[in-house]
Amino acid sequence: MQYSVGVEYALHCLVYLIDAPSTESIGIKDLAEFQGLSETFLSKIFSKLSKAGIVNSVPGVKGGYRLAKSPEDISFWDVVEAVEGAKPIFQCKNIKDNGYLYKEGCCSAPSSCTINLVMLSGEEKMRDYLRSKTLSWLNEELNHVLSKQIREGTREYFSKGNQ
Repeated sequence: MQYSVGVEYALHCLVYLIDAPSTESIGIKDLAEFQGLSETFLSKIFSKLSKAGIVNSVPGVKGGYRLAKSPEDISFWDVVEAVEGAKPIFQCKNIKDNGYLYKEGCCSAPSSCTINLVMLSGEEKMRDYLRSKTLSWLNEELNHVLSKQIREGTREYFSKGNQ
C-alpha cells in the first residue's frame, strides 16, 4: 500500500493556507513554485481538494485557493480521501471460490471472507487514526519540529504573494 505523493503535497500546501487571511487566497503558481513542482500537477490536486470541499477556488487575477473549512475540521483522512478516492485499499477478489474444496462442494464457506474482514478492520483503524490528526494539529506540530526562521520565512513568502 502506498499513497501518491499528491497526498504529501496537498498536506504541505494546505498548511500554507492556514495563515492566509479569510479574505485572501494563495495562487497555485506560488504554491507550486514554493514546492518546486509543476502548476499543472498541483492544479490537479487542488481540483480534487476543491471538489471535496476542503478548499475554495477564488477566480481572477489575484485568485487562488483558500481553506473552505477551519483547520480543526480538516483531517489527514479528508485529504487522503480527496486525493486518492474512497475505495478500500484491500480489494477482495474472492479467490477462495477457486480453491479445491469449494469446487468440489465439500466445504460450505461463510458468507464473509475472514481475510477480507481483517484487512477492512485494519484499514478502519488506520482511517480512525488519520481522522484524529487535523491541519490544526499539523500546524502546531510544525512549530515544534521546524525552526522559527523557517516558519516565519514560509509565512512571509506567502503573505507577500511572492511578488
